[in-house]
Amino acid sequence: MPADDIAGRDPHPAVRRWEFAGAAPAGGRGTRRGLALRGRAAVRRPTSARGAGRGNGRPRLPRGAGPRGIYERARRAWDRPLTAYYVILGSGLLITVLGLVMVYSASMIYALQLSLPGTYFFRKQFVAVVLGTGLLLLASKMPAKLHRAFSYPLLVGTVFLMVLVQIPGIGRSVNGNQNWIYLGGPFQLQPSEFGKLALILWGADLLARKQDRRLLTQWKHLLVPLVPVAFMLLGLIMLGGDMGTAIILTSILFGLLWLAGAPTRLFGGVLLLAGLVGFTLIKTNENRLSRFSCVGAIDLGPQGQCWQAVHGIYALASGGWFGSGLGASVEKWGQLPEPHTDFIFAITGEELGLAGTLSVLALFAALGYAGIRVAGRTEDPFVRYAAGGVTTWITVQAVVNIGAVLGLLPIAGVPLPLFSYGGSALLPTMFAIGLLIAFAREDPAAKAALAMRRPGVRWKTMRRRVKKRPSGER
Repeated sequence: MPADDIAGRDPHPAVRRWEFAGAAPAGGRGTRRGLALRGRAAVRRPTSARGAGRGNGRPRLPRGAGPRGIYERARRAWDRPLTAYYVILGSGLLITVLGLVMVYSASMIYALQLSLPGTYFFRKQFVAVVLGTGLLLLASKMPAKLHRAFSYPLLVGTVFLMVLVQIPGIGRSVNGNQNWIYLGGPFQLQPSEFGKLALILWGADLLARKQDRRLLTQWKHLLVPLVPVAFMLLGLIMLGGDMGTAIILTSILFGLLWLAGAPTRLFGGVLLLAGLVGFTLIKTNENRLSRFSCVGAIDLGPQGQCWQAVHGIYALASGGWFGSGLGASVEKWGQLPEPHTDFIFAITGEELGLAGTLSVLALFAALGYAGIRVAGRTEDPFVRYAAGGVTTWITVQAVVNIGAVLGLLPIAGVPLPLFSYGGSALLPTMFAIGLLIAFAREDPAAKAALAMRRPGVRWKTMRRRVKKRPSGER
């Protein structure tokens, strides 16, 4: 480059622009710095002036102000890759911890009435939570291939245990339902609770393999063997008289068929068949029929058949906005049956009020919506079917339980997932939550985001970026 070009080049082009505008710098370095600052202030015009020239003539609001700004920030936060992962993990753990507290409060009086320590049911539930946490961590670390391989032995083992339930001397009847196996000591097992998880994993693997072979367009491949196996599980459950668990298992079956894209006629036909079978089972059983008569009941009935439903409404009504206080329930003193299992939501409403019940509902809604997001954003058919099946299971069971407590649905005798007392129901549900966590982490964007949060990754990335800079740049 010629020397005269170097000599004639302006070493400070920014200052030269201000000289052209009539603000010639006179002085040293401090003067040029002041001119540069004034130049930035002049270029950055006020927001109102920038918006005055628009067609509406109104000044633009600052970013993030107003309901629209709040909505946009919430939408961007929800669209982040790790949102579903954190929502599933956080809501699942919060429901479990709050349920553990309410089990202790709701079961204390019942334990004392049985001449047991007040913490008896709480300690058993705490042990189940510890074991369930281990299952959750195990499921969250297992890859999808291992889940698919695990589905077949789980289904076979569950069917074997459900057959053992019907053998006299092995199975045990609780509240008129023959669906328990005595394990010794204070422990017993309900195999039908594991049947829900077995049907989801096995059905998801079956449908995924058929979708890979493009066989789901034929109705016989869509129904066989999924529907016969589901009906076999339903038959074993109904032999024990557990109508509530049969309703949840049926909803899981319909959820899988819906996700598989079953035609409307086929879907409607299976639904009609299940409805006719259910109507027959209800019509021929006096106890089940009386539960439908208690929907929306406000009095106990001539023979007290609506005692539990009415006292559940009493508990919710006496809670008010913020409840009577933790441990201060009146209905758990022998008035409300099953206060720590099927009707724990009523005790929650009495002690924590409307604020507590709405918090529980919000946590279940967040968990269900995050599960739908995981199922909707994946490209793996197994993940879609399994995540959709788990979400259907937890959401429908929560709706059936809460609807019965509110008097909107008949009492089905199903626990509130992750919340009610019962290790047989808690263990497979926590494994299912771990399943959703594993699927949320398998998303490619979530994998990249988690990799960036590992210790040392950011520092190494910054070092690589520094090395790529030119030698003369600071």
